[in-house]
Amino acid sequence: MARTECVAMILAGGQGSRLGVLTDDLAKPAVPFGGKYRIIDFTLSNCTHSGITTVGVLTQYQPLDLNTYIGNGGPWDLDRNIGGVYVLPPYVRMKAGEWYKGTANAIYQNIPFIEKFDPEYVLVLSGDHIYKMDYTNMIRYHKKTGAAVTIAVMSVPWEEASRFGIMNTDETGRITEFQEKPAQPASNQASMGIYVFNWRDLKEYLIADEQDPSSDNDFGKNIIPNMLQNREEMFAFQFQGYWKDVGTIQSLWEANMDIIASPPVFNLHDNNWRIYSKNPIQPPHYVSSDAYIVNSCITEGCNIFGRVEHSVVSDGVTIEKGAIIKDCIIFPNVHIGEGAILEKTIVGQGTTIGKRVKSGIRESGDNPYASDLCSEGIVLIKGDITIDEDTEIYKNSMVRTYQRIGGGEV
Repeated sequence: MARTECVAMILAGGQGSRLGVLTDDLAKPAVPFGGKYRIIDFTLSNCTHSGITTVGVLTQYQPLDLNTYIGNGGPWDLDRNIGGVYVLPPYVRMKAGEWYKGTANAIYQNIPFIEKFDPEYVLVLSGDHIYKMDYTNMIRYHKKTGAAVTIAVMSVPWEEASRFGIMNTDETGRITEFQEKPAQPASNQASMGIYVFNWRDLKEYLIADEQDPSSDNDFGKNIIPNMLQNREEMFAFQFQGYWKDVGTIQSLWEANMDIIASPPVFNLHDNNWRIYSKNPIQPPHYVSSDAYIVNSCITEGCNIFGRVEHSVVSDGVTIEKGAIIKDCIIFPNVHIGEGAILEKTIVGQGTTIGKRVKSGIRESGDNPYASDLCSEGIVLIKGDITIDEDTEIYKNSMVRTYQRIGGGEV
């Protein structure tokens, strides 16, 4: 097989437990976003725009929907005879096999796949971030510095720094210190989870890490600190632009709201950097004469008879007459009944909201349809359930079970 200069490996196997019921049956990278996308669309589209045509997607948790969605990679121009996109779940080999134990172990288990393309560089990416980035600029910087690894970094608010891998650099950009999620960060320069490695160097560290029984087999906890300890050339690539790790209900809601801000904080209407996705093949949306829509995204296949304010509405959604949704994210194929009022609510796909349901508009209450992971007033409603008419769902509902009409857990 012809040599490929750079192979991209997208880590897309995480459970995404902080997204609550949205990831009960769905891998986090496959969660809908922005009305017509899945989260992984952004990383795949970045690869396409960057001219990286050999991409491995490492899946593990609830992979069926994600695998089906990616298919042969056609929507991202990755359906190629040489290279293209490859879905890479864990598998049994030589009468043995195991789940991916960590981010580094996931790459380690796919050394044979990478070796097929004999790359000079390996680009390690996450499948659950919202951003637009030309990776060729980072690879060019990596070559210029002669680094063994280059890490994309950006400044984050100090109060959030403990959530990330944090580093210090000298005046040349060389990394001098790295801490994985420190309680008291010494810097607010955060790793974005985007790495460019020299493949020959990375392969050696992956093999050594796998032989260490005390290792967590993780890039941030093990590979990067070990390379720093061994005085490898490590440089930080400063990223200027929008980037959001949508690993929590709050961050997912914020990122969706960013695309409908005025002006948008994150612009999806950039013809020079389109975000590609798999088209659901829906008819045009319909808006009745009684409907009212302001500062919202309405996707194909929707039927709008009610009021939509500052919300993101995915494909195949029906909002009946008299219904009001405000500051909401509505996933695909949801039906919202007459007179329902939803505020600051995320509704999972395929759910039916009955007539006159009220969600997120009072400060107290308790209801079995709301998530135990409500964050800062956001109500999260599970997908593929029916909520009876006149139900009230309040934003501090904190129960852990979900019920269908007539009782019984989902």
